[in-house]
Amino acid sequence: MTESATDTTPAEKLGSGPGRVLVWFYGVFTVAAASRSIVQMIMDFGKAPLAYVLSAIAACVYGFITYSLVRGGEKARRAALVCCAAELLFVLIVGTWTLADASAFPDATVWSDYGMGYLFIPVILPVLGMLWLRRAKP
Repeated sequence: MTESATDTTPAEKLGSGPGRVLVWFYGVFTVAAASRSIVQMIMDFGKAPLAYVLSAIAACVYGFITYSLVRGGEKARRAALVCCAAELLFVLIVGTWTLADASAFPDATVWSDYGMGYLFIPVILPVLGMLWLRRAKP
């Protein structure tokens, strides 16, 4: 066997065990947020452009984290950890903003009200992601 075939450090297994559940959730949220934002931008962009663009950004963040978890390795782990932290920050900022000034968001985003429309998974997922990524450190 080659050296790469026998090297099974935890960092290379980001998408296994609990990481597999994270990959599934992030994959589902990538599709959900991307589909939602694309349809909303095509159908009625003028109604709530900020909300629709934020949903598209959420889809990109989710997609990158999904890719990083599947790819594995130390660089991917660090990139996913930074992205999860940024995602949590965005959820907290947008969640607070939607509560403080609801008129700024005539339509909801994935991160509105801390992800209440998605059973608060958008605020829980990055925390679980960061815990898993820290645990998977070699």
